[in-house]
Parts: sequence; C-alpha cells; structure tokens
Amino acid sequence: MSHSSQERLVYMANQIGKFFASQGHEAAVAAVAAHISKFWDPRMRAQIFAHLKEHGGEGLDPFPKEAIEMLAQKQQAAQQQQ
Repeated sequence: MSHSSQERLVYMANQIGKFFASQGHEAAVAAVAAHISKFWDPRMRAQIFAHLKEHGGEGLDPFPKEAIEMLAQKQQAAQQQQ
C-alpha cells in the first residue's frame, strides 16, 4: 500500500470518527465500525487492517483506531473458524 493511500484511509477513518464523536465513546466506536463495515470495500478494510498491524494505526484518532481494532479482531476470528 502506498503511503498516500494509507494517509487517505487514516484521514477518512478520522473524519468518520469526528462525525460520530458526539455520541459518546461506546456508541461512536460502534458507529465507526458499522460505517467502515458497510461502506468500505474489502480492499480498503484490508489496507487499514494492514496499517494497524504494520504501523500500530499511526495517525488514527482513538475512536476510529478502536473501531478498526475491533473489526480486525472479528475478521481474524471469522477466518480462524473456517
């Protein structure tokens, strides 16, 4: 993944987080996760999961980072069950 596409995904995730921030911690994290699951294509999700794994989610705000960590864990668990 190129650096600029990483930055773009981080920016997008942070914008989603800012939009839902007024809902409070748990609701915001859940809403960010739901939005990313519903509207990001699988390649985008794979890229942001790779950014989380390889760079610790550098640049992500707390709500989006937590949401992406949750989604990555769910995906990993689903893959292990197959």
